[in-house]
Parts: sequence; C-alpha cells; structure tokens
Amino acid sequence: MTVNFFNTNCTETPRTDSEFGICDDQNNAKAYTDSTNKEKWIVIVKNEANQSIVFTPIDNCIIVLKPGSSDKESTCDGMLTFRDSLFLVELKVQRTGEWITRAIGQLENTVQILLKYHYADLQNIKYKKVYACNRKHPRFTVIDNERNKRFFQKYGFRIDVQAEIVV
Repeated sequence: MTVNFFNTNCTETPRTDSEFGICDDQNNAKAYTDSTNKEKWIVIVKNEANQSIVFTPIDNCIIVLKPGSSDKESTCDGMLTFRDSLFLVELKVQRTGEWITRAIGQLENTVQILLKYHYADLQNIKYKKVYACNRKHPRFTVIDNERNKRFFQKYGFRIDVQAEIVV
C-alpha cells in the first residue's frame, strides 16, 4: 500500500485569507477550513502576509491501515503547507482529561507515517511543526522542554499547543 499526503484529492484549494479557521464537526467527516463561521473554528490561522496556504485533511480522508490489518491508523486531522513549511494539526474540543497527551500521540503517529512514505520530501521542508489545538483551551500551553527536545531530535518537528497558528 502506498500513501501520498502531497498528491491527494483531499487537498483543498489554496487560501490567501489573512485569517481563517480549521473546523472539525466531530461527525467522522474530514476537517476543513472556513472563513465565515467563527463559531465552528477550533483553531485560528493568522496569515497577515496573505501567503498561499494549502490545507489537506488527513483523518477521515487519507486512509492509512495498520500493517497486516484492516484497522485504521490514528492520524491527526490535517496538514497546512506553504512555502518551505509543513504544520500538522490535531483538533480537540475537550474541557478536561488527557487531551494533550492524546493529541500529541496522534501527531507523532502521523509524523512517523509521513517519514515512512515521504522521507525525501520532508528533507526539503525547512519549518516543520505539530500543533495540538483545543478550542476549550485556546491559550498557549507550555510543553515540557525535554519532551519537545526529544521530539525534535527524533523527528525534526517542533511541538506547539495552542488554538492559534501564526504563519
């Protein structure tokens, strides 16, 4: 089985809005971007330079099966790509619980899959980040420096936990 995150019919049309949101209706449908219905936004994307940004839904769109199984891999909700940057995004709407740990686990699994199928492509991308976003916790959350350091050393991605992405 071949998985391609960069050449898929899941990819949305590029956006140049100065601000838009990423939504997930939590109904087993794919995540999507929106510029009009702010109540649905789980994360806000700030794009003051009006760069061309592409959102690619991953969960419920790019299906990756566990090896030797018909079970789906746990992946993050989507991917933002622009210029020399790639940001993976996991969306949560949860007041309590271990949402950060679960979100980072999904992001880490997606990074592993990306590296497996797109290792060479990722070498040409300068800025790589994973975002755990929760509308119920919109403020920046400090991630353990050791965890962030290990994640970066292992995968080349930085971790960020907040409900605003500035590009």
